[in-house]
Amino acid sequence: MTIEYKITSLCSKDVSEVFKSSGIKRPADDLERIQKMIDNADVNISAWDGVRLVGIARAITDFSYCCYLSDLAVCKEYQKTGIGTELVKRLREHLGEEVSLLLLSAPTAMEYYPRIGFEKTEKAFLIPRVK
Repeated sequence: MTIEYKITSLCSKDVSEVFKSSGIKRPADDLERIQKMIDNADVNISAWDGVRLVGIARAITDFSYCCYLSDLAVCKEYQKTGIGTELVKRLREHLGEEVSLLLLSAPTAMEYYPRIGFEKTEKAFLIPRVK
């Protein structure tokens, strides 16, 4: 399997399919909202197996101090192959050493993120979205 990584524009249909396959909880059937999420991100790093999108790292950043990794999703059949780790690695390389990377984890992924270099912290606050 040869995976190609790109920083490129994406379409909501492809991203929706990755979200659905990965198990991540996103409004995957609302293609208009997914497209807004993609278009308004500062960085979208994607993983491709041929013409198929199989992974995405979507981030919001100031490119100077901090970056919020808002989505890290890999299609189920491609999980545990290093694609998520590589997406994070490439995001960090793109951002540079001055930028910290933070995220909110799904309960099911709490053990995954420390394995790829994230530190767990108790210093976060959240005002949840209404819809």
